[in-house]
Amino acid sequence: MPKTRIGLIGYGGIGRVHAAAYRAIPFHYGLPAESIEIAGVATTRRETAASAAAEIGCGFFTDDYRELLARSDIDAVDICTPNNSHREIALAAAAAGKHVYCEKPLAMNALEAESMAQAVDAAGLKAQVTFNFRFFPAVMRARQLIDEGFLGRIFSFRGRYQRSSYIDRDKPMSWRLQRAHTGGGALFDLGSHILDLLYFVLGEFAAVHGTLDTLIKERPRALGSAEMALVDVDDIALLHARLGDGTLGTVEISRMGTGATNDLTFEVFGERGAMRFDLSDPAWLHVYDARDVDSPLGGERGFRKIEAVSRYAGQRAPDWTMTPDFMRTHAECQYQFVRSIWNDSAPSPSFADGAHIQKIMAGAERSSAKGGWVSLSDV
Repeated sequence: MPKTRIGLIGYGGIGRVHAAAYRAIPFHYGLPAESIEIAGVATTRRETAASAAAEIGCGFFTDDYRELLARSDIDAVDICTPNNSHREIALAAAAAGKHVYCEKPLAMNALEAESMAQAVDAAGLKAQVTFNFRFFPAVMRARQLIDEGFLGRIFSFRGRYQRSSYIDRDKPMSWRLQRAHTGGGALFDLGSHILDLLYFVLGEFAAVHGTLDTLIKERPRALGSAEMALVDVDDIALLHARLGDGTLGTVEISRMGTGATNDLTFEVFGERGAMRFDLSDPAWLHVYDARDVDSPLGGERGFRKIEAVSRYAGQRAPDWTMTPDFMRTHAECQYQFVRSIWNDSAPSPSFADGAHIQKIMAGAERSSAKGGWVSLSDV
């Protein structure tokens, strides 16, 4: 059995999720525990790196990620840092001959993302971006059905991702609210996820018309502070989009969705049927077949639930009948990355996929600033 040794760079909330997911992979696929190992961790402070290493159970830690890249016992790095450091670390990793797994969004802008994709390709390395929501079985089944022609011609689509994480105007500033650290706001943080789901299920985007707004324009610089700081990223983004085949759709993204905890849905409408996915009910894909008889009194027509649950190809445990969750999708996304190294196959979602999402977001920002539709060929 091949062995892959991971160097984890960054250990905030999402870094801990990634660490736990790597540890879970062998249990899901009946692999030896040592087949995937976190061999080292790097953070910006030595004390946090030491604490992370103790929690993970790895022997090496550092406050300089370059020391991690220089080690011969590291095969791949996992980047869990703020967006403004993704490109620097990914390019350094490529130069060091390390495979790269990177949190979303891939970069600060489309040019950065493209340069990252080119660098890993030129180095002959595997590189994947963390779009873990693709890996709910119901989402994968949605793509299969569309590829098989279940919906026929696609008429339109709708995507939505709303949270209420920033409705409190007294919530203090964080790096997620500063363009210098993130490149964008709700559009980048949440929008990258729902845009990737639509791209994964329906195909490439061609043009976008966006309206972005910042609803709370300043916040306390720190908890309880009277000093205020400017918020220079969006809280909400409303998009009209056109796919490469001309299909029109809408996308709603907000961190100001009062009452929304983690509300992600998409709907696709076609000549032969329709489908919807709701993250709050992730075990099922809801489908409508327009070919069902419609009489008497509606016949057999109506949305029905397809039993996707936790049907992952090749998994040995746990029970496939259980509802899939956020951690399981992370483990599956990471497993596909590691498998691409083992099998010398193309990783997916690739850095090229991440760069396409970056172009959609750049187009939406440009449209919001200047008005009108923006073709992605011009981004």
